[in-house]
Amino acid sequence: LQRDIDPFTEKKKAPAPKVTIAKAVSADEKSDVDKFDAWVAAQKAASGPDDKDTADFKYITFTEMPPFHAGHKSLMSKVLTPELFEKYKEIKSTKGFTFSNAIQCGVLKPHLGVGFTAGDEECFEIFKDMIYPIVKGWHKFDPYTQDHASDLNPMNVTFTREQQIKFDQYVQSTRVRAARNISGFALPCGATPPERKGVEDVLQEAFAMFDGELKGKYYSLGSMSATDEEMLQSSGFLFQKPGPAQLLAVAGAARNWPDNRGIFHNDNKTALAWCNEEDHCRIISMQSGGDVWSVFSRFCQISDTIAAAAKKNGAKLMEHPKLGFLGTCPSNLGTGLRASVMIKIPELNKDPHALEAVCDAFDLQPRGSSGEHSAAVGGKWDISNKQRIGLSEVQLVQKMIDGISKIIEIEETLASNAGMTPMQALAKCQ
Repeated sequence: LQRDIDPFTEKKKAPAPKVTIAKAVSADEKSDVDKFDAWVAAQKAASGPDDKDTADFKYITFTEMPPFHAGHKSLMSKVLTPELFEKYKEIKSTKGFTFSNAIQCGVLKPHLGVGFTAGDEECFEIFKDMIYPIVKGWHKFDPYTQDHASDLNPMNVTFTREQQIKFDQYVQSTRVRAARNISGFALPCGATPPERKGVEDVLQEAFAMFDGELKGKYYSLGSMSATDEEMLQSSGFLFQKPGPAQLLAVAGAARNWPDNRGIFHNDNKTALAWCNEEDHCRIISMQSGGDVWSVFSRFCQISDTIAAAAKKNGAKLMEHPKLGFLGTCPSNLGTGLRASVMIKIPELNKDPHALEAVCDAFDLQPRGSSGEHSAAVGGKWDISNKQRIGLSEVQLVQKMIDGISKIIEIEETLASNAGMTPMQALAKCQ
């Protein structure tokens, strides 16, 4: 669910697929998988119609606790007990989203990390005793005892002129992204065609309200020209219909594709919004260089304009006092914000394990171009905030700025001190 784009990264040919050695499966494990597959087939065959079914997608009604096997890795499969299943199996939201609908992706796709999707904002209350433990397991934030606060005022971010000059020396591009959903409409996994259109109408009104540097164009996924499709594809802006094995398809978010889905970008291609993909709206603010404040300020302006358009239509953004901004997946609650820079750090690139430890010290997460624990091509790393909930947007962006400032300091310390290790540089710079 965590899809990110970087239009400033040079497009490369896809690398050759890695050769992996399949893990040996014991006879008992194979038997458990076979029993599970037979159980799913029986549940599917016995399931009655769901009002949200389409010609190419059918929801399953689970009448008994799923017999999870060792391959099920999701938090949903760990949290769900027979008692919770009995408590929730007949419960559904006012809009008709059932507990079976919510767990279907995690039941059918054992490898998923979360394995639970919300179909509307009511799900966060009626299935609270499933969602809250999942949130705690994923975010290390306990909604039962903690509250979440939002702060979308960029004036509260401290980013000095000295920091910006230093960032521009090392940072190639900056982006901030998050999801926004409109209260009163079902989320994509539970939406009907009229609701999906209603969301698109609200968002198009918001896009029409953009002016100045945000002024741009909305492209409907179902009616765009071949020229526009090629332009969006080459820019890295285009999203595709999820394949049958992907979470969004299994959860029901790809029904009636590509109706009422689309992409907005401003004329400068520094603001991007996706309509009715994983969430109602995925907003991304981005630009070349390291001016984090400007990127965050633009992000806040986009979010505020969407909120204003929702209010104009008698609605509001989905927001919860405990969980912050709500979304389809519990991994994207709270701020749902990912603030990141693409940064060139050749010294730290020499030891990816140490880079991970350095980033961890500042609650940051590095992503390299060559896979986990491998040096990145050209020494370029995507580094972002780890946390999503429990801290405000301003606090998370500030942590990213302060952490990247330290990483640059460590990089320069390593460059001027031959033989020093990253951990020694970290200790020196803290």
